[in-house]
Amino acid sequence: MTAFLTKKHLSRRTFLRNGAVAVGLPLLDAMIPAGTALAQTAAAPKLRAGFFYIPHGAIMNNTPYGKEVDAWTSTGSGADFKLGHILQPLDALKKYVTTFENLENTAAGGSVHTLNPATWLSCVRPDTEAKSASMAITLDQVIAQKLGQETALPSMEVSSETTIQVAACGGAGCYYASTLSYAGPSAPLPMESNPRKVFIQLMGEGDTAAERDALLQKNASILDMIAERTATLRKDLGAGDRAALSDYLDTVREIERRVELAGQRDLAGVEVPDAPVGELEDFDAQVKLMFDLIALAYQADLTRVASYVMVAEGTNRTYNHVGVPDSFHPVSHHSNDRERIRRLTIIQRYHMERFADFATKLANTPDGDGSLLDHSLFLYGSNMGNSNQHNNYPLPEVLIGGANGNHVGGKNIELPERTPLANVHLTILERLGIPQESFGNSTGVIAEV
Repeated sequence: MTAFLTKKHLSRRTFLRNGAVAVGLPLLDAMIPAGTALAQTAAAPKLRAGFFYIPHGAIMNNTPYGKEVDAWTSTGSGADFKLGHILQPLDALKKYVTTFENLENTAAGGSVHTLNPATWLSCVRPDTEAKSASMAITLDQVIAQKLGQETALPSMEVSSETTIQVAACGGAGCYYASTLSYAGPSAPLPMESNPRKVFIQLMGEGDTAAERDALLQKNASILDMIAERTATLRKDLGAGDRAALSDYLDTVREIERRVELAGQRDLAGVEVPDAPVGELEDFDAQVKLMFDLIALAYQADLTRVASYVMVAEGTNRTYNHVGVPDSFHPVSHHSNDRERIRRLTIIQRYHMERFADFATKLANTPDGDGSLLDHSLFLYGSNMGNSNQHNNYPLPEVLIGGANGNHVGGKNIELPERTPLANVHLTILERLGIPQESFGNSTGVIAEV
C-alpha cells in the first residue's frame, strides 16, 4: 500500500543546535512534503538482494526412500502452502517464500564439488583448461552494477569459514570452489571469513565510532592530496604513461566517491557495535555474527547486495552444537544409510534456522513504509542435489522477500523437469527491475513467481 504524508515538512538537513554543537536528525515523517507518495521521495525504499549458499545439497525426494525421508520439498500455495521440514523455520514468513521443484544447473555437472560455488550464480561452465579463472560475471555482480553504485560498498562477499577446502579445490586452483562471486569472466571476488575485516570494510578502521570518524576524515584528505599530485605529474609524462595515469586516477576517483558516500552514511537509529576481535571459535556465534553484519550493512545502507557462503564446499566442520559430532562433508556421503541421512538433515535444518533468524530480523526492521524484508529479495540454496551422488538435479532453492511488491510468496512451484536454475536468476533480475533477454543458459522467466 502506498503511504502519503500530509503534514508540513521539515528540511532533511534539520539539526538540533545548542551553541557550537549540532546533532543531525533521523528521517522523520515531517521531513516529507505534504501529499507526496513515500515512494517518490528520498525515503523511497531501496532494493536489497542477497545470496545465501549451503554446500552438499539437501535431503529431498532424491534417495531410494523417496518422499518418506524427503525433508526439503514444500507443497501447495496460499493457505495450503506447507513448508518441508528443513524449511519450517521460515513458517512465520511464508507469505514471502517461494519454493521450487525440478531445478537443474548443468554448468557444474560432473565436477563433484569443484565447480559448484562459482557456477551457482553464473550458470556458465568455466574453461577449466585456462591458466587462470575464465567463466562469466555472476548474478550478484550484475545486480551490484545496478543497485550498488549509490553505496559505499557495491557488494559484500562473506563466509563463515575459509572456503579453501581440500575436498573442493581441484586443478583449477580453487578459482571456482572458493567463491560465489565473479565481477567478470576472470575476476573472482574472495569471500571474507574474518568478521573484523568485514566490519572494517563496512564501517572503516577503528574500534569505536570516534576512532572511525577521525580515520575517515584523515583518509579522505590523503586521497585528495594524491589526486592533486598525480594531476600535476601528468604534464611531464608521455602519451603511454598519461594513459596509465588516467586509469589510475579513475580508480582514485572511484575510491574518493566511495569514501564520500561512507562519510555521508546516516546511522541514525542503527545500533553499531564496536569492531569484532576476529574469527570466533564458536561456529554458531560466527554464523550469527556474519548475518548480523549483513543486516547492519542493509540497515545502514552501506551495501545493497550480499553473498554469504554459510559453510564451505567440502568442509569437514563438525556440528556438536546441534548434536551431530560428524563432519559435514563425510556425513553428506550418506550411502543411503538412514541414520546418516537423519544427521545430515539436522545439519541442513540448522543452517535454515540461522537464515530464518536473519530474515525475521529484517522483517522486524522498519524501512520506509514497510520492513527491510519487504524491500529485499534473497535466494537461499545449494548447487548440489543428492550429496551422495554429487549430482546437480534436483536443486534445493528458496526465494524470499517482498522485492518492493514485485514478489509475492506463499507458494511451491512445480516446474517442468530439468528447468534451468538460470530461469530463477533471470526472474530475480526482472523482479529487481533489471530485465535481461537471457542469463547463463536460461530459457525464460518463471511467470508463476
